[in-house]
Amino acid sequence: MVRIGQIEPGSIAEELELHVGTKIVRINGQRVRDGIDLAFLQAEPELEIEARSPGGEHTLLEIHREPGEALGIVPEPDKIRECANECVFCFIDGNPPGVRESLWLRDDDFRLSFTYGSYVTLTNLGPRGLGRLVDQRISPLYVSVHATEPAVRIRLLKNERAGLIMEQLRFLTDGGLDLHTQVVLCPGWNDGPHLDRTIGDLYRLGPRILSLSVVPVGLTRYNVNRPVRELTAGEAGDAIRAVNQVRKQSAAERGYGWCYAADELFLRAPEPLPGAAYYDDLSLTENGVGAVRGFLEDFERGFATLPRLPGYRVRIFTGTSMEPFLAGLAPRVAERTGAEVTVRAVRNQFYGNTVTVAGLLAGRDLLQAVTAPSADEIILIPAEALNRDGHFIDSLPLEDFRRAVHPARVIPAFEVTEALSRL
Repeated sequence: MVRIGQIEPGSIAEELELHVGTKIVRINGQRVRDGIDLAFLQAEPELEIEARSPGGEHTLLEIHREPGEALGIVPEPDKIRECANECVFCFIDGNPPGVRESLWLRDDDFRLSFTYGSYVTLTNLGPRGLGRLVDQRISPLYVSVHATEPAVRIRLLKNERAGLIMEQLRFLTDGGLDLHTQVVLCPGWNDGPHLDRTIGDLYRLGPRILSLSVVPVGLTRYNVNRPVRELTAGEAGDAIRAVNQVRKQSAAERGYGWCYAADELFLRAPEPLPGAAYYDDLSLTENGVGAVRGFLEDFERGFATLPRLPGYRVRIFTGTSMEPFLAGLAPRVAERTGAEVTVRAVRNQFYGNTVTVAGLLAGRDLLQAVTAPSADEIILIPAEALNRDGHFIDSLPLEDFRRAVHPARVIPAFEVTEALSRL
């Protein structure tokens, strides 16, 4: 059953005097298991809702509504289905002490995949769970495949059910669902001929496999070489070439690239970053595919809006992987704004030097990089380093960071244009 978390004002639910805390037990005789069920079952214009009040009183409500008229029930968040695997490359095992509490959650929940685009392994879904996905048309889903060979995937995930992946994917695609897939590439585990087979197997499943992202394993000082190591430059280049082989076939047969090497592979190889056309609609940036190119495209679109800032010193702080790109843009920013502009690559002491992305920079690592702050100084920090509550990954609040570097001004990247225009 689902507990009501909020009633929308002026809605049918408010008129029926439903209250926060009331449980929705059944709709039209069918059990309501979670928020997905609630959304799916309330789509009919004629509803019979069995509800249980916070005091335990049962009510049967009959509702007739016009097409498109909202019921007005906002459910409490569902309890997250946790991961049943023990992946040899699990990033959570590389978390340091003091990391944000939410980052210890090992989620593997198809509802988060459908709603937010997080990747799931499907190992915690049996035939009934998979059948539900098809019955309710929960699509697209994002699936962590890693390897299609049963023995290889079982070894990676340490779960015997991991070997069922191809029949699971076939069942879902035959049922009409669309899937985005990914491979986290671990050298000596699922690369080389294993990667070639995975790419081929997924492509042959047909066009309902919408994409395949190949992402290098991310390791920290807490789990590197335990037992997985980082990719070498040569191995990253080999993966890019394996991706490019199927891209040629897909471009000819399906009209788009289909398979994508993550930005980090190009940075490690090192090879030039592809242009925007490589990423098609840039829909996989949250998975590290095209994020750098997307940033560069956004920069060009917003460049003309940068205000004049004569007399200011702009300090741009970033991770070591983005430093070359930002350093290349700094002279143009300086010319446009009239400010003195410098870029500072911050080494990640919190996770270790193997982690180079800006989004995983700890607030305290950034603080150590700030020297002698002054009133004429503007400190730009990566937007991705903050969560929605304004906390860095080491739980340091942005406001504490600002107080520590006063009188310098601290601006997260997503606020740049608006904040600078007020100076």
